[in-house]
Amino acid sequence: MPRQDKGGQGEDWREQNRAMWDATLPGHLKSPVYDVEAFRAGALSLQKHEVEDLGDVRGRSLVHLQCHFGLDTLSWARLGAQVTGLDFSGAAMAAARALAAETGLEARFVTADVYDAPSALGETYDIVYTGVGALPWLPDMDRWARVVRDLLKPGGELYLFEFHPVEWMLDEAGDGTRLRYSYFTPPEGFREGGAVTYAGGHESESDASSVQWNHPLGEVVTALIHAGLTIMELRELDRNILESWESMVKTEDGLYAMPPGKPSLPFMYVLRAKC
Repeated sequence: MPRQDKGGQGEDWREQNRAMWDATLPGHLKSPVYDVEAFRAGALSLQKHEVEDLGDVRGRSLVHLQCHFGLDTLSWARLGAQVTGLDFSGAAMAAARALAAETGLEARFVTADVYDAPSALGETYDIVYTGVGALPWLPDMDRWARVVRDLLKPGGELYLFEFHPVEWMLDEAGDGTRLRYSYFTPPEGFREGGAVTYAGGHESESDASSVQWNHPLGEVVTALIHAGLTIMELRELDRNILESWESMVKTEDGLYAMPPGKPSLPFMYVLRAKC
């Protein structure tokens, strides 16, 4: 009998999601959303507020959980951090190592499930960094929060930049004001989803399936408190890193917001916590 995760769902979600991310990787490496060519030329994939929030990271140890093919991880390395990236996709980790070698950036990349990160990595860090779009792929926030705690040095910081749970409720085929999904996810997760499409389609994605969970802010915050972390900041943003609807307008910081006359909605949030 397969081991059950929190809520009673089996582990088939993990293999479904891993296969989906493996299928999307070739398209993501070529997608203008990631813009790997700009990164190769010296650009950062991070948002301005992330760099400003964490300040000078030179010499600080940072682990990036669920790092995909490591673009943000390597951006922190470019800023001087001693970085480790972790992801459950072996193909993504191979691409990350290749990009690190190509750009001459020093980084360690480890293939492991995020729930196994403490044992897989075997060390602790000044900063645990995660986002964007990482938490919806995990069913159990309590278990995730304990992983974060176990990876942090005393006084270390969690920096989470994530899509707001309200954003996940909106109908991507509408104008951004119509609700499609529930705020509270059933224990088995939303299982109607196919491959992620935010970075453009790819032939190998056509048969991909995925399982996702929408985690309310209260669930995330409470999990971290129960794990022993102290919440330092929770900042909700009315801007999105993606132009989810054509009517959205680009702001001065390069993000996207609802146009005048439309409701202002929370699209993303920043959560910072200390160990």
